[in-house]
Amino acid sequence: MTHITIGSASLTLPQLRAVLEGPVTVSLTDAAWANVEKGAAVVAAILAEGRTVYGINTGFGLLANTSIAPEDLETLQKNLVLSHACGVGALLSDDVVRLLMVLKIASLSRGASGVRRETLETLVAMVNGGVLPCIPSKGSVGASGDLAPLAHMSCVLIGVGEARVNGEILPAEAALAAIGLKPITLGPKEGLALLNGTQCSTALALAGLFAAEACFAAGVAAGALSVDALKGSDAPFDHRIHALRGQPGQIDVAARLRGLMAGSAIRESHREDCAKVQDPYSLRCQPQVMGATLDVLRNAAAMLVREANAVTDNPLVFIEDGDVISGGNFHAEPVAYAADQIAMALCEIGNISERRTSILVDPKMSELPAFLVKESGLNSGFMIAQVTAAALVAENRMVAHPCVIDTVPTSANQEDHVSMATHGARRLLDMAENTATVVGIELLAAAQGLDFHRPLTSSPDLEQVWSIVREAAEPYASDKYFAPDIERATATVRAGRYRVFAADLLPSA
Repeated sequence: MTHITIGSASLTLPQLRAVLEGPVTVSLTDAAWANVEKGAAVVAAILAEGRTVYGINTGFGLLANTSIAPEDLETLQKNLVLSHACGVGALLSDDVVRLLMVLKIASLSRGASGVRRETLETLVAMVNGGVLPCIPSKGSVGASGDLAPLAHMSCVLIGVGEARVNGEILPAEAALAAIGLKPITLGPKEGLALLNGTQCSTALALAGLFAAEACFAAGVAAGALSVDALKGSDAPFDHRIHALRGQPGQIDVAARLRGLMAGSAIRESHREDCAKVQDPYSLRCQPQVMGATLDVLRNAAAMLVREANAVTDNPLVFIEDGDVISGGNFHAEPVAYAADQIAMALCEIGNISERRTSILVDPKMSELPAFLVKESGLNSGFMIAQVTAAALVAENRMVAHPCVIDTVPTSANQEDHVSMATHGARRLLDMAENTATVVGIELLAAAQGLDFHRPLTSSPDLEQVWSIVREAAEPYASDKYFAPDIERATATVRAGRYRVFAADLLPSA
């Protein structure tokens, strides 16, 4: 089991991916605990001095000017959590919930949220004990943070709602009792600190990023395999071409494609006296398309790793001077932009992959048997597999519309511009599943095309790619029930089996 220490350094993308793949345990450094205690002391001092400070002894949102009596502060925080638990829809997966909780722990550990040590210890114990709150996936607009999802997380802390323990859904109190915990009573500001923040949208966006990485790596491997299956040229991958443009992702992808194809006997068999002048764009322009996609994924990853290490609730407690300042770090605009970028990247990985599959099944372009099967006519071969890929890329295009450009004012117009980051990030896993299937279909088609060139062999790397595909599905000899082959090929993409062929290019490598 992976252990994550919070407070010694910023969380890294490989650590965050490990949390998602979990389970994990977490702990805080002594320095982090000291900051937590200093932040709580600032809140306690404000109350002792009788000062009025937003979020500590006032109402919230439009009700910020309403002062709350000292004897009602515990009720205020409990009411806040209960009233904000308005999520609907399917539950978030355990993996995403675990990542969400670790992100919240990391944010609270900075001491700028004013929570008490015992409250944060309970959240840490829940992660370490595998108590994962049941959090509905819908209901957040990405400002003032992910209020509804984080409210459902926080409800379990106070013994309300439900949580999963070892896959079983239990009432909150029973789930806490399973690991020796009791519900806590929230102190001043603690409910607000727990509810404010971008941890839900960030966890969903990170899950989408890691799924997109798996699709990207498989797309690069599939693209190289298709070039060889189609007896295409590797000349467009020459390093001199890409050096003249200077785009880093393009340079990196071209180098990887050259490496993947190096040593192919199939390539050598048509190097001389080939009638082809140029390959179609989906073969020839892979460095340009997939390279730009890689640059986009790298940029989105940088935004998300910063957000994962950020403090995003409100107001913020500055332990150095005792100030409490209200701002807007809960606004998830960076996450929304990153999610939109990942959505576009997933679209393009699928778009160019489907185009290569279309070439593979077209005998006029591929010079292979029609629909990649002998006795075509009697057999339909890959005809409808390509149609499935076309349907999936069309679906991805439809849902890839930027979410960040939309906004619906909320909270009686006090929160009048919101990011829509949460559903922008939530769609990514569905899009990644579509893209993984599209690339899985191409891998099946390219492996089938390669088989028609036997006994010639491809490069050592591409023969490994071919072997992974052939573990999932045997060569297509005649028409058969095709869906299981597609599912198994998709599973190899989803599981990251092709990451090794592009690992050092990926943001979370």
